[in-house]
Amino acid sequence: MSKTVDLNADMGESFGPWIMGDDNALLQTVTSANIACGFHAGDWDVMAGTMCAAVENGVGIGAHPGFADLQGFGRRRMTVSHESLGNLIRYQLGAAQAMARAAGGEVRHLKLHGALANMAAEDTGIARACYRAALSVAPEIIVMVLAGTAQQAAAAELGCKAACEIFADRAYNNDATLVDRSLPGAVIHDPEIASRRIVEMVRASAIIAESGKHIPTRIDTICLHGDTPQSINIAARTRSALQAVGISLSQFKGAAL
Repeated sequence: MSKTVDLNADMGESFGPWIMGDDNALLQTVTSANIACGFHAGDWDVMAGTMCAAVENGVGIGAHPGFADLQGFGRRRMTVSHESLGNLIRYQLGAAQAMARAAGGEVRHLKLHGALANMAAEDTGIARACYRAALSVAPEIIVMVLAGTAQQAAAAELGCKAACEIFADRAYNNDATLVDRSLPGAVIHDPEIASRRIVEMVRASAIIAESGKHIPTRIDTICLHGDTPQSINIAARTRSALQAVGISLSQFKGAAL
C-alpha cells in the first residue's frame, strides 16, 4: 500500500539581524513549517517574513510556541502552573494567527517547542493544559504530537485532530522520547544516516530507538530542525529518499487518534 507523509521544519528562529537557519531554502523542500512565536526565538518582523514566505511556497503554517526563554532558545526547563501554560500558548497562538492572516494564510497546526515539548512528552497534564488552551482559541487546529509519548495520549484524550511526528535528525530512547541533546549522538548530522533511518521507520510504521527497539506508531509527519547546520541537506536527502521508495509527500490532514 502506498504511503504519504508530511515533511516539516522548525523555522522563523532568527532575531533582528541575528540569523538562525536558512528558512527560504527549507521552504523549497518541506510541506509544513513550524514558525516561532517570539518567546523562545523570532520577533514580529521575522514572523511576518516567514509567514509570507510560507504562503508564497504553498507550505502549511504552524504555530511553534515555547517558553519565554530567548537566551536559552527555549531549551531550559521551567516550572509553570497549568493555568499559566495555557495563557502562554494562547498568547503565542494568537500572535501567529494574526501574522498568518496578514500574510494571506492561516495557522493550521500547533507544535510545542524545546523544553516545553519535552516536558509535555513526559507529562500528560502539561500536554493537556497546552492543547486545551490551543483548542480554546482555534477548535479546529491540528495538534502535532511527538509520536508514542504523553503528548499523543493527551491529544487522544481530548479527541482533537492530531498529526503524529517523528524526527529525522534526533536519536530516540526506548520510551519514544528524544535522547537528551547533551549526550553523544543525540543529534544526527549526516544526511545519509538521517534519510536512511527515516525510510526504515516510515516503512515499518514504527519509531526505531538507538537500541534497535521498534515502537509501533502512526506516522503523519517527519521533522528536521531548521537550526541544524546540515538541515538543508538533510531535508533534500530525506525527501528524495522517501520518493525513491514510492512514499509521496503532502501536508497532513489531521485526524483523531
